[in-house]
Amino acid sequence: MPAGSGPTAIHARGVTKTYGHVRAVRGIDLTVAQGETFGFLGPNGAGKSTTIAMLCTLATPTAGHIEIAGHDTRREPHEVRRAIGLVFQETTLDGDLTAAENLRFHADLYDMPTASLPARVDAMLGLVGLTERRGSLVRTFSGGMRRRLEIARGLLHRPRLLFLDEPTIGLDPQTRAHLWTYLSEIRAREDTTIFLTTHYLEEAETCDRIAIIDGGRIVAQGTPAELKSVVGADRIELRTEDDTAAAQALRTRFGLEATAFPGGLRVRAEDGARAVPALCAGLGVLVQEVTVIRPTLDDVFLHHTGRGLRDDAPPRGGDGAGDPR
Repeated sequence: MPAGSGPTAIHARGVTKTYGHVRAVRGIDLTVAQGETFGFLGPNGAGKSTTIAMLCTLATPTAGHIEIAGHDTRREPHEVRRAIGLVFQETTLDGDLTAAENLRFHADLYDMPTASLPARVDAMLGLVGLTERRGSLVRTFSGGMRRRLEIARGLLHRPRLLFLDEPTIGLDPQTRAHLWTYLSEIRAREDTTIFLTTHYLEEAETCDRIAIIDGGRIVAQGTPAELKSVVGADRIELRTEDDTAAAQALRTRFGLEATAFPGGLRVRAEDGARAVPALCAGLGVLVQEVTVIRPTLDDVFLHHTGRGLRDDAPPRGGDGAGDPR
């Protein structure tokens, strides 16, 4: 759902956070529509965690204004907390309680009505595929199962907005794919806004919109396609029978500067797919292999922050993380 097309889940203007002489966040503006999946990316130390803490009422802005689901975070922090769910990077489940007991404990904290609670617990366990393990101790769960239970817990009180901090770190690719299937179903069924941080390009690509923060400021914001269009030209990789002669021909005949790499030559060109036939015909040497690579979100991240998205990725690790059950 594009921003501005419906109710607003997050509305932040001029938000600043200062710790002593350090300005961690420097006047950010952010709008997220209800029902949107919004990615929040940034290198370590960019102000990402501080911003999320302010959005979740875990920190108070030094200046600026934040509304979450229509509630002011300064004047109505309790209403904001009822409107959000949180799934942290590190697990916060009680391993000595069962799956159902963890959810009921969460319900007590939110003072949820007891009459409707059993049906809601059943619905959430069913949504994340854990009905058959409702009576199992959480310490017996795999990493993937715990993450799914944390998402069920975060959604139990019907929040308008779910914050996910690196939700799939430590999970293998199959488990990550399964988890995103659940999240897509949750978003459709519950009309929940998803606000996530991630270091996985494929997850960032699925977001409706993305904001990149660096140095305490939002340096780029838009859909994945819009952000990639700013980077510009496609990358063409060539392997020829004579890369030296090919590089010279690219410069003199096409005005393109080639960069050598172990697999051959790289050049940048607008609409690489259309440029390839002319390049192959006009180089004067045999082209053995050619690949066109469109700009990626990692290119976008590098363009705006000077480093790649994966450069700051947390370690994967995690006991039992690879088990998708």
